Amino acid sequence: MGSERTTTAKPVVPEEIIDVVLIGGGIMSATLGAMIAKIQPDWSTVMFERLGELGAESSNAWNNAGTGHSGMCELNYMPDPDDPAKAEQIGGLFHLSRQFWATLVEDGDIAEPASFINPAPHMDVVFGDRDVAYLRHRYDTLRELPLFSAMEYTEDPAVIAEWAPLLMAGRGGGEPIAATRYEAGTDIDFGALTSALVDVMTDGGAQVRVRHEVTGLSRGRDGIWTITGRDRGAKRRFTVRAKFVFVGAGGYALKLLQKARVPEVRGYGVFPFGAQFLRTDNPDVVGRHDAKVYSQASLGAPPMSVPHMDKRVVDGQESLLFGPYATFSTRLLKHGRLIDLFTTVRMRNIVVLLAVAIRNPTLVGYLIGELVSTRRRKFAELQRFYPTADPADWYLVQAGQRAQLVKPDSRAVGVLTFGTELVTSADGTIAGLLGASPGASTASAIMVDLLTRCFPHEMTRWEPLLHRMMPAITTPIGVQQHHVDDNLTRTGRILGLAS
Repeated sequence: MGSERTTTAKPVVPEEIIDVVLIGGGIMSATLGAMIAKIQPDWSTVMFERLGELGAESSNAWNNAGTGHSGMCELNYMPDPDDPAKAEQIGGLFHLSRQFWATLVEDGDIAEPASFINPAPHMDVVFGDRDVAYLRHRYDTLRELPLFSAMEYTEDPAVIAEWAPLLMAGRGGGEPIAATRYEAGTDIDFGALTSALVDVMTDGGAQVRVRHEVTGLSRGRDGIWTITGRDRGAKRRFTVRAKFVFVGAGGYALKLLQKARVPEVRGYGVFPFGAQFLRTDNPDVVGRHDAKVYSQASLGAPPMSVPHMDKRVVDGQESLLFGPYATFSTRLLKHGRLIDLFTTVRMRNIVVLLAVAIRNPTLVGYLIGELVSTRRRKFAELQRFYPTADPADWYLVQAGQRAQLVKPDSRAVGVLTFGTELVTSADGTIAGLLGASPGASTASAIMVDLLTRCFPHEMTRWEPLLHRMMPAITTPIGVQQHHVDDNLTRTGRILGLAS
């Protein structure tokens, strides 16, 4: 969960030139700030967060499903069962994150890894001949790769019942069913992880300013950025100057990069999606499901809307989530404003946005169907996973808001993307992260990429330090089986996981 913060650090004054300003108090800014604290501790760093607590938007534990995305169960990463490239890439990047977190624990920077990461096997379950054939084919492709060699597959209902009892309780026979399982999967509280990483920053001297909303960015002729905004607590304006700016503001990232006149985002737009989940805290139900189980998305549904039933561990309490059910709002953040979407519209992106709307009628139809869906219909989707679910045990919760990236395209005019994109200016003085999943799980790799692109002249000094924290930077995880096994064993031991 996000943490309320006050700080007694010295005030930031306009005359001071800060080395690094981080806009947004989520997992991305926190990851970058923690890395800088480890590799360049003499740099001055200031984080600005518009809300009164850190990690309260997409990073908050209840604003996402907490899946440590590793390519094991996300079928949308591998629609072609012969092409494992994206699943393998994401799996390798997640191992890099495990290494970074484990090093911080080993160095004493993070004391309690169980506060943010816990074991939760990653599973897929599919129904019907077509999807069973797909999952079998996917498994046959993945099991040849070192990252996925520990994955299991079955079409035996009794084995599935052993792996995830709720899936089979009360289910009638006759329908083809298949499942895969990866026992070393994880559940991650990204809000708690954000707070832990910010502690690494502040222990190194960084400053955190909550209730500080950045509203303007401009670069002077001297190359220094002027950052202006509102101190929402003291009801006054603030101004600071910085050599480097990272915009990790989630759904607000695009409009801030637009205000900064970063040419690399010309023509870019965003399309906001929200989500609801059904949640239960009933210990009799929660105690019978110890996994994250994903399946196939509905026809026309966006890739991030694949249904899944997840074990969650938040503040030491176990719960289950099922969903997501798509929602729509013109807000770009859960705690944003209804005018948010319209503030990102520019002459350069109007046609791009319209092209995406016209070219995606099934997506539009899906969203309309979700918006008018009744609770009874939503619960029927849960019962497809968990046939004996009792409505009295479950309640709807609103999750986070995602601003999916819309990009210009030479052939289609505009395309809607479902990943994350790191944008850096040509001079390397400003960068921002756009898009959504699987960003949080791969934040360490994204920030290493940022450091490489924005600070090329520093990398000779930094590379040995980064390699110590994340050996997979130079020895990619996934190429050799012993590298995978050794990394799982080492990081699992340090992080308190089973594998």
